Amino acid sequence: MRQQIEDFMIYLVDKKDSSENTISAYRNDLGQFLDFAANKVQDWDHVDKSLLSAYVRYLQKRKYASSTVARKVAAVKSFFHFMLDTGRLKDDPTATLDSPKVKKRLPKILSPQEIEDLLDEPVDTSDPKAIRDKAFLELLYATGMRVSELVALDTADVQIDNHTVYCVSRSNTQRKLPISERASDALETYLERGRPSLLKDPEEVALFLNHRGQRLTRQGLWLIIKSHVEAAGLSADVTPHTLRHSFATHLINGGKDLKDVQRLLGHANISTTQIYAEVHQQKSGAASEDGAD
Repeated sequence: MRQQIEDFMIYLVDKKDSSENTISAYRNDLGQFLDFAANKVQDWDHVDKSLLSAYVRYLQKRKYASSTVARKVAAVKSFFHFMLDTGRLKDDPTATLDSPKVKKRLPKILSPQEIEDLLDEPVDTSDPKAIRDKAFLELLYATGMRVSELVALDTADVQIDNHTVYCVSRSNTQRKLPISERASDALETYLERGRPSLLKDPEEVALFLNHRGQRLTRQGLWLIIKSHVEAAGLSADVTPHTLRHSFATHLINGGKDLKDVQRLLGHANISTTQIYAEVHQQKSGAASEDGAD
């Protein structure tokens, strides 16, 4: 049973672009559920709603907060969705399982000044890696791309003269994204002075390279961004996805239509994009209250 959980962890990394914190939380939550279930069933096929309901009651008796119980239930649901989608189970026992009602948590965003601090952090213009880091930070914020989309880019996907980049979404559809002149300049500098210094194999087509001249991985990029976040003096919980959240929220703050933001982000459902409008409304409400004092 534990092997299926490990397979799910791999899926979270390779397909869902989940952060290290998210993966760690899923691993802990599913490990706890496995410890509870292993005394009662011998395989995932025998998990049913009554067992799941008993697990929720077990968590509640242990005085976990409703938000924590909801998170643990969500982890179990995600796992069983994965098991169903990959053909490892024929039925999803969590399909009618209710979660405790909790207030929706809005995504963390950076202020425009914090964004500037992060984008300006790689300052060594003689270091190919710093030039690379400047380029991908600018590109992440200019487009709102997912990290998995960014590391999958090839050099042919960027058209600097047209201020355009093409990326492939999770649904395997291509998005044409405009990029700012500032991001274009950073990319041009990287292609002229950064990438050639990192390149080892002339046949390599990946846009962003690591120190071995190979395609930069999602995990490698995450660690690089983490180091720049720390150097810029920003909050420790800033992740690569924070740039995507900030990009979307700042667009809506500037009056961009929600459907346009949905298209840029590659969301299949506009309800996913709606959360950024809620962030905007919350910030606007807080500003109005401050102005009334």
